[in-house]
Amino acid sequence: MTNSGQRPGQAVADTGVLVAAIRAEETRRTDRLFDDPFAERLAGDSGRKMLADAVAAGGDKSTLQIVVRTRFWDEALLHAVPPVKQVVILAAGLDARAYRLPWPEGTTVFELDQPAVMTSKAEALAGDEPRCRRVAIGVDLTADWTDTLRANGFDPGLPAVWLMEGLLQYLDEDAVHTVFERVDALSAPGSVLLYDIVGKTLLDSVMLAAVREQMQRSGAPWLFGTDAPEQLCERLGWSAVVTDVAEPGNKWGRWFAPAVPLDIPGVPRGYFVVATKS
Repeated sequence: MTNSGQRPGQAVADTGVLVAAIRAEETRRTDRLFDDPFAERLAGDSGRKMLADAVAAGGDKSTLQIVVRTRFWDEALLHAVPPVKQVVILAAGLDARAYRLPWPEGTTVFELDQPAVMTSKAEALAGDEPRCRRVAIGVDLTADWTDTLRANGFDPGLPAVWLMEGLLQYLDEDAVHTVFERVDALSAPGSVLLYDIVGKTLLDSVMLAAVREQMQRSGAPWLFGTDAPEQLCERLGWSAVVTDVAEPGNKWGRWFAPAVPLDIPGVPRGYFVVATKS
């Protein structure tokens, strides 16, 4: 995929192809952290080339975060359902969780992303059956998508599980807060919010410079990071548990540096946040 003449959002959408390629690569390992039999098809030739280019530019460290977060969110999603029956994946991209995870009976998974992304995904997975009730919604996530979600059967009177995976770094700070406010407005007590964040120290560090330069060139710059990720939801009344990506990364043998306690400042890191609304 080239960058010339790209429509707005296309470069960010292309990162979903890269993520699929990384998941396909992990699935080929005998000691894989997850099994995604759909990733190879979703990635295609363009994904394989993007992965080769990304590793050539910045090494494989940036791919490890995606491998670890995939496993982490797989487990977190299945832990949250049941009793919650409705799951919303914002900027779902080429995520195949609706097809590959063992969802409890009665689960509905709403996937939101750009219409073109949802169309190409439907073409790639034509003939495959999801393991839940899947509702694919093509929508501009930079606009207000809440009415569209409700119109497609989402019930704000019932608790929901929300996943924002690999999304927030592409938004500016105001847009990040807007997303959280929209999620909060649709979330009944008992809802669960899952999101990952690039730490500000990491975002500004030399070790991420090559990745940031590559993302800037591709038209999908990383704009947002924070080392207080819990504040994004706690200011709205949610309770958050923060995990350094390095912690599960080391536990699963997919990390390159030891985990450092969260109360030590100035450490470049990424974060996983699991929040609940009481």
